[in-house]
Amino acid sequence: MLVLLALMAVGCEGFWNQEPEQTPLARVGDHYFYQEDLEGLIGEDLSPQDSAALASSLINTWATRQLLMDKARLNLPESQLEEYEKLVADYRTDLYTRAYKEALVAEAADTLIAEVQLRNFYEAEKDNFRLQEPLVQLRFVELPRQFLNTDEVRERLRRFEQQDLTYLDSVGVQFRKLHFNDSLWIQASRVIDEIPPLTPENAGEHLRKDHFFELEDESGVYLAEVVDVLEINDIAPLSFIEPTLRQVLLNRRKMSYLDALERDLLKEAVQQKAFETYETN
Repeated sequence: MLVLLALMAVGCEGFWNQEPEQTPLARVGDHYFYQEDLEGLIGEDLSPQDSAALASSLINTWATRQLLMDKARLNLPESQLEEYEKLVADYRTDLYTRAYKEALVAEAADTLIAEVQLRNFYEAEKDNFRLQEPLVQLRFVELPRQFLNTDEVRERLRRFEQQDLTYLDSVGVQFRKLHFNDSLWIQASRVIDEIPPLTPENAGEHLRKDHFFELEDESGVYLAEVVDVLEINDIAPLSFIEPTLRQVLLNRRKMSYLDALERDLLKEAVQQKAFETYETN
């Protein structure tokens, strides 16, 4: 009882002597706009005059929205207001539940996909991974037109043994462009972008398996050894689509986790009698 009386005394004292916690800057009906509502909206680098002008503009915008909202509530049909309130309630529910699910998934996330799992998925579904454009494996260099040892670079780029790679690396600083990773699959369109004399019209002539080509323009000389080519509708190599496959598997794992979570949630609610269904006629 003493504790209760003490709390009541404190509560009454607080009520009668309470100072406003926030200072309103504007009012529309029962709605207030406070100094705190401006936080983060006005940059610290503005002059006092610009800050005041921006604050006035923000307050006017807020007031206009409040006035329009009040008018809408008074003048729109009740059925329309009920429909909008339902939409707002549904959106709020979706927003909260989505955020909660994402937090749970992030907490329990296992982002490691085993290589065997990746390989098995690829082998089982590979017929669905058809290419929409050609892929190319190649090595190439772009030389300045005045480069003196073009013949040696051409020979070493074609042979491409370890001593050739060592040499090309040593003089690579003189190249305008270089690409030596010929195990990497690259979209043909990217190769065309990198080698200007290569065009969609002449790409079929030059981008052929085990084919060397040399092109030039006013900018430089382009030497390329094509190692392999995959055409449209060929099955995409695993190395090329691996990032996509990993994301697909992670998404499936996420959906499986969420399905199990929702089942367990319902089961627990039923056991605790927090969720019941009733028969209807």
